[in-house]
Amino acid sequence: MSPRPTSGGPTSTAEPDLGRVWTVPNLLSFGRLLCVPLFLWLLFGRDNRLAAAWLLAALGCTDWVDGFIARRYNQVSTLGKILDPAADRILLAVGVISILAYGAVPAVIAWLAIVREVSVAVLALVLAALGAKRIDVIWWGKTGTFLLMIAFPLFLLGDGHGLAYAVALVVSIAGLVAGWYANVLYVPQGLAALREGRSRR
Repeated sequence: MSPRPTSGGPTSTAEPDLGRVWTVPNLLSFGRLLCVPLFLWLLFGRDNRLAAAWLLAALGCTDWVDGFIARRYNQVSTLGKILDPAADRILLAVGVISILAYGAVPAVIAWLAIVREVSVAVLALVLAALGAKRIDVIWWGKTGTFLLMIAFPLFLLGDGHGLAYAVALVVSIAGLVAGWYANVLYVPQGLAALREGRSRR
């Protein structure tokens, strides 16, 4: 979980204990992962589109909340830096694929989101395999993910028409632009991390 800007106010200046596991942000990330099956059950098992949409929106909001708590209350951890973006990727991927299968989102938007997430995951795995230093998620990437986590519940709520669908289109396009711009920025960062990782070895 990379450091995220807060909405203002003082933050703790003490050095964080990066080895902690049971922090509030980490518990929220675990909770997001545990709710993924519930989302799938609501959407496909119960065919409750509205409940699934509201759950997905609530889970997306916890992504901002755990980052805020981590920075504000000095609960940044090494596990959180890995767990938070992993939970984001899994939740977004499951949400996008499920809503695409449900037929509530334009295929081109869903596939652009899926390809973007897969490309980031592949880049991270390749860099790790080559011995690169781990790079944190940048602001553009977090913003893109956050906007998509707003847009896809709206697609589900709108189900192809109405104000919710129109807003979802606008927000999803903004999220895709931010996300793909982050991908462009990750390339030089990844090369620099690879050089640094190899120099340390």
